[in-house]
Amino acid sequence: MEPNLKKAVLLGATGLVGAQLLDKLLASPAYGEVTAIVRRPLPERAKLKQVVLADFAAMSGAAFAGAEDVFCALGTTIKQAGSQARFREVDYDYPVAAARLAKAAGARRYVLVSSMGADPASKIFYSRVKGETEAAVRALQLPMTSIVRPSLLLGDRRQFRFGERVAALLSRPLAFVFRGSLVKYRPIEARDVAAVMLRAAQMYSPGTHIYENDQLHKMAPNS
Repeated sequence: MEPNLKKAVLLGATGLVGAQLLDKLLASPAYGEVTAIVRRPLPERAKLKQVVLADFAAMSGAAFAGAEDVFCALGTTIKQAGSQARFREVDYDYPVAAARLAKAAGARRYVLVSSMGADPASKIFYSRVKGETEAAVRALQLPMTSIVRPSLLLGDRRQFRFGERVAALLSRPLAFVFRGSLVKYRPIEARDVAAVMLRAAQMYSPGTHIYENDQLHKMAPNS
């Protein structure tokens, strides 16, 4: 890797946003190396390094060594996870552990995919866990933390989710509904979320920055 190029670490490289982000990171001239922490090996690609772990609880600092930018696009559903405890492990434990390892390794930027409505005080389990994850990551006080909060994600997901598929099919013909006070709920393409994450990582402004769904739309390349 050339000394003037950055190293990135990505968690969630096989997900809807993560797969798009991996493509963008590998294509970006800003990065000389991209390390993807995955459960199953990905096809070999230029600049791509892989750390294959059957259990993300086994993550160690070695994968994060030398990384300036760490991206976390992990996420699941309770149905897919099988239980609330497993959901929390994927959506809270792993992202927080990655942030802790990123800080210890000296990373300057941590970019996290959260969700619209994330709130640690929410009565909705999903939104509460997302909010608790955000709070725990922020408490670590990395040099710069960027949190994106998309609404319904559009795109071709490798793992079929019936509810999301129906909502996505309806969202495009009903786009006119998301106007006025409802515009902030407008669904967003996963590739646009990934593009904003990449863009955020090219900035350096210390502290925490939260990008709500309407801001993601405004920052997207084709907005």
